[in-house]
Amino acid sequence: MHEQRDYLTQLDAAIGDADHGTNMDRGFSSVVAKLAELDPAVPPGKVLVAAGSTLVSTVGGASGPLWGTALRRAGRSLGEDETFDGAGLAAALEAALDGVVELGAAQPGDKTMVDALEPAVRTLREQVNGSATPAGALAAALAAAEEGMRGTVPLQATKGRASYLGERSIGHQDPGATSTVTILRALEHAVAAEQ
Repeated sequence: MHEQRDYLTQLDAAIGDADHGTNMDRGFSSVVAKLAELDPAVPPGKVLVAAGSTLVSTVGGASGPLWGTALRRAGRSLGEDETFDGAGLAAALEAALDGVVELGAAQPGDKTMVDALEPAVRTLREQVNGSATPAGALAAALAAAEEGMRGTVPLQATKGRASYLGERSIGHQDPGATSTVTILRALEHAVAAEQ
């Protein structure tokens, strides 16, 4: 997020209030600090819950509550297990998406983070059900998220700050969809490194 801060802020300046990059950088910097305090034996689910709670308490705007909810729901889905497989990861991301949709009331086509997250989650589930490796499934999910992100450019925003601009929001890539791709890319890299 730190590397993408200026780019996300630039995207948000066009259709929002120019704070998305700063907020996400601050939030995920706080998450890194929080995770450094955790016992390494804490299971992944609890790590995600802690990360989500940290985002809620440190990120302003909609991003903190949305990503905080997503990570906490994903963490609760994983539970106390020390490891998880592709099916567990797919279920966790489905829970994350459900939380985002429930909180933000956005659907694909609204020009939000859901435009990147929903196709990624759907593709991940399809790949896992098709016996793809977790790394392969995540690579396909990332490609779907990137396509969804690019697909926000011609859309008119109907949710969030960008919706206030009406037709002037057309022609701009959604910053929330873009940061979603950044997060999914980090997840894909982490899983690929494990394999």
